[in-house]
Amino acid sequence: MAERVLSTAEERRGAVVSSAIATFAQGGFHTVTIAEVAKHAGISPAYVSKLFSSKTQLFVAALEECYRRILDALERGAEASEDGSPESVLHAMGGAYAELIADRDLLTIQVHAQSAMADPAIARTVRGGIAEITEYVAARSRADGPAIQHFIAFGQLCHLLTAIDAFEVDAEWAAMLTAGIRHAAPKS
Repeated sequence: MAERVLSTAEERRGAVVSSAIATFAQGGFHTVTIAEVAKHAGISPAYVSKLFSSKTQLFVAALEECYRRILDALERGAEASEDGSPESVLHAMGGAYAELIADRDLLTIQVHAQSAMADPAIARTVRGGIAEITEYVAARSRADGPAIQHFIAFGQLCHLLTAIDAFEVDAEWAAMLTAGIRHAAPKS
């Protein structure tokens, strides 16, 4: 089968979505403008508006890409599990996710999405993304409900600790919360 060649519009759409992730991660949904995303992408605001009819639609596309990257990382982790047991698969997925959120933009856009859940489209996207991730983790790992709940809860704790740089804090409370949790240094 011949390799599919992306059109210029598809390439630009991808570039805009990547720029949206970076830009929204820095400023959040409520403050970032389409013009700021366009400037980051190196294209005109009019072209971004041609691709995405609203800032919400652009943010949703960025969030969907974030969830796609999470699923890809979880799959890579699952493939690398030592013995394929539910525990091994969850452990490997957790490591892959910790590496992924070393890209702080992917972590931060998720935090900003949670703060923008008053918008119904964003709320649907967040719920859909969490549902897809949870269903994937359950199906791929074959772990039971409590193990999946623990995995997702630990992921959220990892978000919090990474967002507040708790791994760099030399204090008893930070040591208590970060004990046994894997993380990766921020990517520059």
